[in-house]
Amino acid sequence: MTERPPAEVARLLEERAAARAARDWDAADALRDRIRAHGWEPVDSPDGFSARPAAPPPTEELPSLLGEPASLPATILVTVDDHPEDLERFLRGLSAHPPAVACELLVVANAPATAVEPSGPSLPTPTIVATPARLGWADAINLGLRRSRGEVTILLDTSLEPIGDVVGPLLAAFDDPKVGIAGGWGVASADGRDFVEAPPGGVDAIEAYCLAIRREALRAVGGFDSHYRFYRHADLDLSFAVRDAGWRAVRTEPLPVVQHAHRGWEAYPPEERDRLSKRNFYRFLKRWRDRGDLMSGAG
Repeated sequence: MTERPPAEVARLLEERAAARAARDWDAADALRDRIRAHGWEPVDSPDGFSARPAAPPPTEELPSLLGEPASLPATILVTVDDHPEDLERFLRGLSAHPPAVACELLVVANAPATAVEPSGPSLPTPTIVATPARLGWADAINLGLRRSRGEVTILLDTSLEPIGDVVGPLLAAFDDPKVGIAGGWGVASADGRDFVEAPPGGVDAIEAYCLAIRREALRAVGGFDSHYRFYRHADLDLSFAVRDAGWRAVRTEPLPVVQHAHRGWEAYPPEERDRLSKRNFYRFLKRWRDRGDLMSGAG
């Protein structure tokens, strides 16, 4: 049974909905913070608004394993929230084209999601990391990253459907000991404001649809900035942090995958996702806009 918020939280939710309808985003954000201070998390959807009890800090029950030596060549990390059918499709493809190296499969079930089992015997039994309540994008990913046992952790979005070996080409990028982060999609920029798709090779940032990170680089940066509750531009921030720590970012040759609808993008009305994207990008710029040394000059 879904827990109802107390009267004060319900009142703040109504005020926040009115502020959002009036496009008073500053007031809406302030009301969101007041709701969180009461121990509740606002939940927006195309059908309306509600709130869930805020999740406790995930590290209290699940300590990080990153301080331990890697025990496997790779960890495959995926998250599932409102679309378990996407996870099923991803796992079918991965089962049909399994990695040639020993790896683990980590599935973060971002509440109230329920993870599904792999659809074939060729994959390892997944480790399910369930959250007590819905977490923001970065917190959910970080929860999985902290539990990784792989020398390389490969974050794959469930909008991807493998039609061939995805893991092998990604791990090959790390044959170069200077590479800290790699993936199937990469971008570059001349000024940190306009990013363009970059060809295979060295890039300024790796996109999170498919992002592999070396364990030592992950230890150095600690994961994604938890302020990125929406996914856009969190990958730029992480990539720049990895490169600032002395590593290279490399885009691989095109990977054998089919791209389907990206739920994190389609879950929001155009106006809302534009607002969230801009807010994230301003956060990225505040941290990195003066770091021309991390920009290749493309654009």
